[in-house]
Amino acid sequence: MSISSQGGQQRRPSVVATGKKEPPAGKPADEVDEAAAPADSSTSTDSTAGGTSGGAAGAGEPTAGGSGGSDSGASGSGASGSGKSGAGKSTAGGTKTAAKAAGTKTAGAKTGGARTGDSRTGTGKAGARARAGGRAGAGARPGGKGGGPRRPITPVKVSQGRSWGPIALFTAVGLLAAGIIGWGAWAVYQNGRSWQDRAASISGIVNYRERDPSALSREHKPGNIQYKINPPVGGDHSPTWQRCMGDVYEAQIPNENAVHSLEHGAVWITYRPDLPKDQVDKLASKIRGKDFLLMSPFPGLDKPISLQAWGYQLKVDNADDGRIDEFISALRENASLEPGTPCSSGNYTTGTGTTPRDLSEQQGGMTGG
Repeated sequence: MSISSQGGQQRRPSVVATGKKEPPAGKPADEVDEAAAPADSSTSTDSTAGGTSGGAAGAGEPTAGGSGGSDSGASGSGASGSGKSGAGKSTAGGTKTAAKAAGTKTAGAKTGGARTGDSRTGTGKAGARARAGGRAGAGARPGGKGGGPRRPITPVKVSQGRSWGPIALFTAVGLLAAGIIGWGAWAVYQNGRSWQDRAASISGIVNYRERDPSALSREHKPGNIQYKINPPVGGDHSPTWQRCMGDVYEAQIPNENAVHSLEHGAVWITYRPDLPKDQVDKLASKIRGKDFLLMSPFPGLDKPISLQAWGYQLKVDNADDGRIDEFISALRENASLEPGTPCSSGNYTTGTGTTPRDLSEQQGGMTGG
Protein backbone atom coordinates (compact mmCIF):
# COMPACT_ATOMS: atom_id res chain seq x y z
CA MET A 1 0.00 0.00 0.00
CA SER A 2 1.37 3.50 -0.90
CA ILE A 3 0.54 6.86 0.52
CA SER A 4 1.20 10.01 -1.56
CA SER A 5 0.43 13.69 -1.29
CA GLN A 6 -0.72 15.71 -4.26
CA GLY A 7 0.24 19.30 -3.74
CA GLY A 8 3.31 21.33 -4.30
CA GLN A 9 6.91 20.67 -5.02
CA GLN A 10 7.49 19.19 -1.58
CA ARG A 11 6.51 15.56 -1.58
CA ARG A 12 5.97 13.23 1.27
CA PRO A 13 7.79 9.91 0.79
CA SER A 14 5.64 6.93 0.00
CA VAL A 15 5.66 3.79 2.18
CA VAL A 16 5.68 0.57 0.21
CA ALA A 17 4.90 -2.72 1.99
CA THR A 18 7.20 -5.53 0.94
CA GLY A 19 5.40 -8.29 2.83
CA LYS A 20 2.44 -10.34 1.72
CA LYS A 21 -0.71 -8.48 0.66
CA GLU A 22 -3.69 -8.64 2.91
CA PRO A 23 -5.92 -11.31 1.40
CA PRO A 24 -9.35 -10.17 0.26
CA ALA A 25 -12.17 -11.20 2.50
CA GLY A 26 -13.03 -14.85 2.07
CA LYS A 27 -9.94 -15.66 0.00
CA PRO A 28 -6.87 -17.45 1.47
CA ALA A 29 -3.51 -15.74 1.35
CA ASP A 30 -1.95 -18.53 -0.71
CA GLU A 31 -4.44 -18.05 -3.57
CA VAL A 32 -3.76 -14.30 -3.65
CA ASP A 33 -0.03 -14.91 -3.91
CA GLU A 34 -0.43 -17.37 -6.74
CA ALA A 35 -2.75 -15.05 -8.68
CA ALA A 36 -0.66 -11.93 -8.20
CA ALA A 37 2.85 -13.37 -8.50
CA PRO A 38 4.45 -14.01 -11.93
CA ALA A 39 5.44 -17.53 -12.95
CA ASP A 40 9.11 -17.02 -12.16
CA SER A 41 11.47 -14.51 -10.59
CA SER A 42 12.43 -12.86 -13.91
CA THR A 43 8.84 -11.86 -14.62
CA SER A 44 8.63 -10.40 -11.13
CA THR A 45 11.72 -8.32 -11.75
CA ASP A 46 10.36 -7.01 -15.05
CA SER A 47 7.05 -6.07 -13.47
CA THR A 48 8.79 -4.25 -10.71
CA ALA A 49 10.98 -2.38 -13.16
CA GLY A 50 7.98 -1.53 -15.28
CA GLY A 51 6.07 -0.17 -12.35
CA THR A 52 9.01 1.87 -11.25
CA SER A 53 9.74 3.38 -14.68
CA GLY A 54 6.10 4.19 -15.16
CA GLY A 55 6.13 6.07 -11.93
CA ALA A 56 9.26 7.93 -12.94
CA ALA A 57 7.80 8.96 -16.27
CA GLY A 58 4.61 10.06 -14.62
CA ALA A 59 6.62 12.34 -12.41
CA GLY A 60 7.63 14.53 -15.39
CA GLU A 61 6.02 17.76 -16.45
CA PRO A 62 2.81 16.97 -18.41
CA THR A 63 1.47 18.91 -21.36
CA ALA A 64 -1.50 21.16 -21.00
CA GLY A 65 -3.91 18.33 -21.55
CA GLY A 66 -2.07 15.96 -19.21
CA SER A 67 -1.69 13.38 -21.96
CA GLY A 68 2.06 13.25 -21.58
CA GLY A 69 1.75 12.09 -18.02
CA SER A 70 -0.86 9.55 -18.99
CA ASP A 71 1.22 8.04 -21.78
CA SER A 72 4.32 7.88 -19.69
CA GLY A 73 2.51 6.35 -16.73
CA ALA A 74 0.77 3.79 -18.91
CA SER A 75 3.83 2.66 -20.80
CA GLY A 76 5.87 2.02 -17.67
CA SER A 77 9.10 2.20 -19.75
CA GLY A 78 12.20 4.20 -19.12
CA ALA A 79 14.81 4.52 -16.49
CA SER A 80 14.07 3.02 -13.11
CA GLY A 81 12.72 5.53 -10.63
CA SER A 82 12.01 5.65 -7.01
CA GLY A 83 8.42 4.55 -7.43
CA LYS A 84 7.25 7.58 -5.49
CA SER A 85 6.29 9.95 -8.37
CA GLY A 86 2.89 8.73 -9.41
CA ALA A 87 1.45 12.20 -8.59
CA GLY A 88 2.99 15.20 -10.47
CA LYS A 89 1.77 18.58 -11.38
CA SER A 90 -1.06 18.00 -13.79
CA THR A 91 -4.48 19.00 -14.70
CA ALA A 92 -7.52 17.10 -13.66
CA GLY A 93 -7.07 14.61 -16.43
CA GLY A 94 -3.38 14.14 -15.67
CA THR A 95 -4.10 13.48 -12.09
CA LYS A 96 -6.39 10.54 -12.95
CA THR A 97 -3.86 9.16 -15.36
CA ALA A 98 -1.09 9.47 -12.77
CA ALA A 99 -3.27 7.79 -10.19
CA LYS A 100 -3.86 4.85 -12.55
CA ALA A 101 -0.15 4.70 -13.24
CA ALA A 102 0.57 4.82 -9.55
CA GLY A 103 -1.85 2.01 -8.93
CA THR A 104 -0.25 -0.11 -11.62
CA LYS A 105 3.20 0.70 -10.29
CA THR A 106 2.28 -0.07 -6.77
CA ALA A 107 0.69 -3.39 -7.68
CA GLY A 108 3.71 -4.32 -9.71
CA ALA A 109 6.04 -3.30 -6.97
CA LYS A 110 4.11 -5.22 -4.40
CA THR A 111 3.88 -8.25 -6.61
CA GLY A 112 7.58 -8.19 -7.28
CA GLY A 113 8.30 -7.61 -3.65
CA ALA A 114 6.20 -10.56 -2.67
CA ARG A 115 7.95 -12.85 -5.13
CA THR A 116 11.34 -11.42 -4.19
CA GLY A 117 10.51 -12.06 -0.58
CA ASP A 118 9.64 -15.66 -1.45
CA SER A 119 12.92 -16.28 -3.23
CA ARG A 120 15.17 -14.52 -0.73
CA THR A 121 13.68 -15.08 2.67
CA GLY A 122 11.38 -18.05 2.20
CA THR A 123 8.43 -16.11 3.61
CA GLY A 124 6.27 -16.85 0.57
CA LYS A 125 4.52 -20.01 -0.46
CA ALA A 126 7.70 -21.78 -1.52
CA GLY A 127 9.17 -21.12 1.93
CA ALA A 128 6.04 -22.45 3.55
CA ARG A 129 6.22 -25.56 1.39
CA ALA A 130 9.86 -26.05 2.27
CA ARG A 131 9.06 -25.75 5.95
CA ALA A 132 6.17 -28.16 5.53
CA GLY A 133 8.49 -30.59 3.77
CA GLY A 134 11.00 -30.21 6.56
CA ARG A 135 8.34 -30.96 9.12
CA ALA A 136 7.25 -33.99 7.14
CA GLY A 137 10.84 -35.20 6.97
CA ALA A 138 11.22 -34.69 10.69
CA GLY A 139 8.07 -36.64 11.35
CA ALA A 140 9.40 -39.59 9.36
CA ARG A 141 12.30 -40.20 11.76
CA PRO A 142 12.37 -43.71 13.21
CA GLY A 143 10.74 -43.88 16.55
CA GLY A 144 9.00 -40.48 16.19
CA LYS A 145 5.30 -39.95 16.57
CA GLY A 146 3.43 -40.88 13.44
CA GLY A 147 6.59 -42.28 11.79
CA GLY A 148 7.18 -45.59 10.13
CA PRO A 149 7.54 -48.98 11.92
CA ARG A 150 9.96 -48.95 14.83
CA ARG A 151 13.06 -51.05 14.67
CA PRO A 152 12.82 -54.08 17.00
CA ILE A 153 14.44 -53.53 20.34
CA THR A 154 17.19 -56.00 21.06
CA PRO A 155 16.54 -57.58 24.47
CA VAL A 156 19.25 -56.96 27.01
CA LYS A 157 20.44 -60.06 28.78
CA VAL A 158 20.98 -59.45 32.46
CA SER A 159 23.56 -61.73 33.99
CA GLN A 160 22.45 -62.96 37.39
CA GLY A 161 24.78 -64.36 40.01
CA ARG A 162 24.43 -67.86 41.26
CA SER A 163 22.32 -68.52 44.32
CA TRP A 164 24.98 -70.10 46.48
CA GLY A 165 22.68 -70.54 49.51
CA PRO A 166 20.44 -73.23 47.94
CA ILE A 167 23.45 -74.81 46.22
CA ALA A 168 25.30 -75.11 49.54
CA LEU A 169 22.17 -76.50 51.22
CA PHE A 170 21.61 -79.13 48.54
CA THR A 171 25.30 -80.02 48.64
CA ALA A 172 25.21 -80.45 52.41
CA VAL A 173 22.05 -82.56 52.22
CA GLY A 174 23.59 -84.64 49.45
CA LEU A 175 26.77 -85.21 51.45
CA LEU A 176 24.77 -86.12 54.53
CA ALA A 177 22.63 -88.55 52.57
CA ALA A 178 25.74 -90.05 50.97
CA GLY A 179 27.33 -90.40 54.41
CA ILE A 180 24.29 -92.14 55.85
CA ILE A 181 24.06 -94.47 52.89
CA GLY A 182 27.79 -95.13 53.05
CA TRP A 183 27.70 -95.82 56.77
CA GLY A 184 24.73 -98.14 56.35
CA ALA A 185 26.50 -100.00 53.56
CA TRP A 186 29.63 -100.26 55.68
CA ALA A 187 27.62 -101.54 58.66
CA VAL A 188 25.90 -104.12 56.51
CA TYR A 189 29.25 -105.15 55.10
CA GLN A 190 30.79 -105.35 58.56
CA ASN A 191 27.88 -107.31 59.94
CA GLY A 192 28.15 -109.67 57.05
CA ARG A 193 31.79 -110.40 57.92
CA SER A 194 32.87 -112.76 60.64
CA TRP A 195 34.51 -111.34 63.77
CA GLN A 196 37.70 -113.16 62.80
CA ASP A 197 37.79 -111.30 59.49
CA ARG A 198 37.14 -107.99 61.21
CA ALA A 199 39.91 -108.70 63.70
CA ALA A 200 42.30 -109.68 60.92
CA SER A 201 41.67 -106.36 59.16
CA ILE A 202 43.00 -104.33 62.13
CA SER A 203 46.45 -103.05 61.33
CA GLY A 204 49.14 -104.24 63.80
CA ILE A 205 47.04 -106.91 65.50
CA VAL A 206 48.82 -110.18 66.39
CA ASN A 207 46.84 -113.40 66.14
CA TYR A 208 48.51 -115.89 68.52
CA ARG A 209 45.90 -118.48 67.72
CA GLU A 210 47.69 -118.87 64.43
CA ARG A 211 51.18 -117.78 65.39
CA ASP A 212 51.68 -119.79 68.61
CA PRO A 213 48.75 -122.00 69.60
CA SER A 214 50.90 -123.72 72.28
CA ALA A 215 50.85 -120.54 74.34
CA LEU A 216 47.09 -120.85 74.71
CA SER A 217 46.63 -123.84 77.00
CA ARG A 218 43.67 -123.46 79.36
CA GLU A 219 44.15 -125.51 82.49
CA HIS A 220 43.03 -124.19 85.92
CA LYS A 221 46.01 -123.98 88.19
CA PRO A 222 46.48 -122.28 91.57
CA GLY A 223 49.35 -119.94 92.38
CA ASN A 224 51.63 -117.95 90.14
CA ILE A 225 52.10 -118.98 86.53
CA GLN A 226 54.84 -117.91 84.11
CA TYR A 227 53.57 -116.70 80.77
CA LYS A 228 55.38 -116.67 77.51
CA ILE A 229 53.67 -113.48 76.34
CA ASN A 230 53.38 -110.37 78.51
CA PRO A 231 50.79 -109.23 79.06
CA PRO A 232 49.41 -112.78 78.60
CA VAL A 233 46.72 -113.46 75.97
CA GLY A 234 45.78 -116.96 77.19
CA GLY A 235 47.17 -120.10 78.79
CA ASP A 236 46.69 -121.83 82.07
CA HIS A 237 45.06 -119.65 84.70
CA SER A 238 43.48 -119.38 88.13
CA PRO A 239 40.07 -120.91 88.68
CA THR A 240 38.96 -117.41 89.84
CA TRP A 241 38.51 -114.68 87.32
CA GLN A 242 38.89 -110.96 87.69
CA ARG A 243 35.62 -109.10 87.65
CA CYS A 244 35.19 -107.59 84.20
CA MET A 245 32.06 -105.49 84.31
CA GLY A 246 33.66 -102.32 82.98
CA ASP A 247 36.04 -102.24 85.97
CA VAL A 248 38.87 -99.68 85.95
CA TYR A 249 41.65 -100.78 88.33
CA GLU A 250 44.13 -98.18 89.45
CA ALA A 251 46.73 -100.79 90.47
CA GLN A 252 48.16 -103.89 88.85
CA ILE A 253 46.03 -107.04 88.99
CA PRO A 254 47.13 -110.73 88.98
CA ASN A 255 47.76 -112.13 85.48
CA GLU A 256 46.25 -115.48 86.45
CA ASN A 257 42.89 -113.98 87.35
CA ALA A 258 42.88 -111.67 84.28
CA VAL A 259 43.56 -114.56 81.89
CA HIS A 260 40.52 -116.37 83.25
CA SER A 261 38.46 -113.25 82.34
CA LEU A 262 39.83 -113.46 78.79
CA GLU A 263 38.57 -117.02 78.58
CA HIS A 264 35.08 -115.70 79.30
CA GLY A 265 35.33 -113.29 76.38
CA ALA A 266 36.60 -110.10 78.11
CA VAL A 267 38.97 -107.52 76.57
CA TRP A 268 41.74 -106.47 78.98
CA ILE A 269 43.41 -103.04 78.42
CA THR A 270 46.77 -102.44 80.08
CA TYR A 271 48.92 -99.30 80.10
CA ARG A 272 52.21 -98.05 81.41
CA PRO A 273 52.00 -96.57 84.92
CA ASP A 274 53.54 -93.33 83.60
CA LEU A 275 50.90 -92.79 80.90
CA PRO A 276 49.62 -89.19 81.15
CA LYS A 277 46.41 -88.80 83.15
CA ASP A 278 44.43 -87.43 80.19
CA GLN A 279 45.33 -90.58 78.24
CA VAL A 280 44.31 -92.79 81.14
CA ASP A 281 41.00 -90.94 81.38
CA LYS A 282 40.33 -91.46 77.67
CA LEU A 283 40.94 -95.17 78.06
CA ALA A 284 38.72 -95.29 81.14
CA SER A 285 35.88 -93.63 79.18
CA LYS A 286 35.96 -96.57 76.77
CA ILE A 287 35.81 -99.14 79.57
CA ARG A 288 33.81 -97.88 82.52
CA GLY A 289 30.34 -99.38 82.91
CA LYS A 290 30.60 -101.83 79.98
CA ASP A 291 30.43 -105.57 80.53
CA PHE A 292 33.30 -107.84 79.41
CA LEU A 293 35.82 -104.99 79.71
CA LEU A 294 38.50 -104.26 82.34
CA MET A 295 41.55 -102.01 82.58
CA SER A 296 44.67 -101.83 84.77
CA PRO A 297 48.26 -100.50 84.73
CA PHE A 298 51.03 -102.96 83.71
CA PRO A 299 54.73 -102.22 84.35
CA GLY A 300 57.37 -103.00 81.71
CA LEU A 301 55.31 -102.55 78.54
CA ASP A 302 57.28 -101.93 75.38
CA LYS A 303 54.42 -99.71 74.12
CA PRO A 304 52.34 -97.20 76.12
CA ILE A 305 49.12 -99.21 75.69
CA SER A 306 48.45 -102.91 75.06
CA LEU A 307 45.09 -104.60 74.41
CA GLN A 308 44.44 -108.34 74.97
CA ALA A 309 41.69 -110.78 74.08
CA TRP A 310 41.98 -114.56 74.13
CA GLY A 311 44.66 -115.25 71.47
CA TYR A 312 44.89 -111.63 70.20
CA GLN A 313 47.02 -108.61 71.08
CA LEU A 314 47.35 -105.02 69.79
CA LYS A 315 49.86 -102.40 71.00
CA VAL A 316 49.41 -98.66 70.32
CA ASP A 317 51.09 -95.42 71.29
CA ASN A 318 48.17 -93.31 72.56
CA ALA A 319 44.54 -93.45 73.62
CA ASP A 320 43.39 -91.54 70.50
CA ASP A 321 44.25 -94.44 68.19
CA GLY A 322 41.09 -95.54 66.39
CA ARG A 323 42.20 -99.15 66.37
CA ILE A 324 41.35 -99.40 70.07
CA ASP A 325 37.64 -99.15 69.28
CA GLU A 326 38.01 -101.54 66.36
CA PHE A 327 39.67 -104.12 68.60
CA ILE A 328 36.94 -103.86 71.24
CA SER A 329 34.15 -104.04 68.66
CA ALA A 330 35.55 -107.12 66.92
CA LEU A 331 36.70 -109.21 69.91
CA ARG A 332 34.64 -108.38 73.01
CA GLU A 333 32.66 -111.57 73.85
CA ASN A 334 33.38 -112.93 70.35
CA ALA A 335 36.80 -114.27 71.35
CA SER A 336 35.27 -116.18 74.29
CA LEU A 337 36.09 -119.89 74.74
CA GLU A 338 33.10 -120.20 77.09
CA PRO A 339 30.32 -118.27 75.38
CA GLY A 340 27.53 -117.12 77.69
CA THR A 341 29.66 -117.23 80.87
CA PRO A 342 29.26 -113.86 82.61
CA CYS A 343 31.76 -111.63 84.38
CA SER A 344 29.17 -110.51 86.94
CA SER A 345 28.72 -113.63 89.06
CA GLY A 346 30.52 -116.79 90.15
CA ASN A 347 34.12 -117.12 91.39
CA TYR A 348 35.47 -113.69 90.63
CA THR A 349 37.77 -111.27 92.44
CA THR A 350 38.32 -107.55 92.55
CA GLY A 351 41.66 -107.75 94.32
CA THR A 352 44.83 -106.02 93.06
CA GLY A 353 48.54 -106.92 93.23
CA THR A 354 50.53 -109.75 91.68
CA THR A 355 49.37 -112.66 93.86
CA PRO A 356 46.36 -114.49 92.37
CA ARG A 357 43.13 -114.96 94.41
CA ASP A 358 42.21 -118.63 94.16
CA LEU A 359 38.77 -119.88 95.02
CA SER A 360 37.88 -123.44 94.52
CA GLU A 361 35.13 -124.08 92.08
CA GLN A 362 33.11 -125.57 94.88
CA GLN A 363 33.35 -122.46 97.06
CA GLY A 364 31.96 -119.86 94.63
CA GLY A 365 31.55 -116.28 95.73
CA MET A 366 33.95 -113.36 95.48
CA THR A 367 37.29 -112.37 96.91
CA GLY A 368 38.71 -108.90 97.22
CA GLY A 369 41.58 -106.90 98.66
